[in-house]
Amino acid sequence: MIALVMLMLLTMLAISSFHLGKGSLEVVGNMQIRNQAVAAAQSAIEEAVSSMRFVDQPNNVFSTPCTVANTRCVDVNGDGTPDITMTLTPAPFCIKAQTIPLSALNLTSADDAACTLGTGQNFGVGGAPSGNSLCANTVWQLTSAATDAVTNAQATVTQGVAVRVSVDNVAASCP
Repeated sequence: MIALVMLMLLTMLAISSFHLGKGSLEVVGNMQIRNQAVAAAQSAIEEAVSSMRFVDQPNNVFSTPCTVANTRCVDVNGDGTPDITMTLTPAPFCIKAQTIPLSALNLTSADDAACTLGTGQNFGVGGAPSGNSLCANTVWQLTSAATDAVTNAQATVTQGVAVRVSVDNVAASCP
C-alpha cells in the first residue's frame, strides 16, 4: 500500500514537472516572437528615417510597400512567406517646426552654410528683415506596429526624430 502511494506521488511530481517545463518553454517562445516583432517594428522605423521620404510623403514612406502604403513585410524563417507585417500607423507626422535664425548658424559647417544660400533679398521685400535662414528644425513622430502572422503577437514602437528641412517643406508638412 505504501509503495502504491509513493508511486502515485512520484507520478504526480513527474506530471507537475512536465507541465512547469512546458509552461516555461511557451513563455520563452512567446518572448522570442515578441522580441522579433519589436525588432521588426524598429527596423521599419529605421528604414523610414534613413530616407527623407517620410518628410515629403508621410502617407507613402516606403518606395515598395508590402501590401498597402506604409507597410513592410519580413520573412523571418526564410520560407518565402511573410511572417511579420509592420505598418507605420498613424502616418509619420510633424510635431513641431522652428525656423533657424541666421545668427544661430555656423557658416563654416556645410550643412549650416546651405541654409543661407538662395536668392538675395532686397529691402522692402516681405521676410527680408526677419533674420531667418532657409532651414527649420522639425521634430517628427513615427509609430510602427508589427504583427506576427502565425501567433498574432503584436509590438508597437514609437520614436521621435529631429530633422532639418527647408522652410518651404515646413509649410507643407508641419503645423
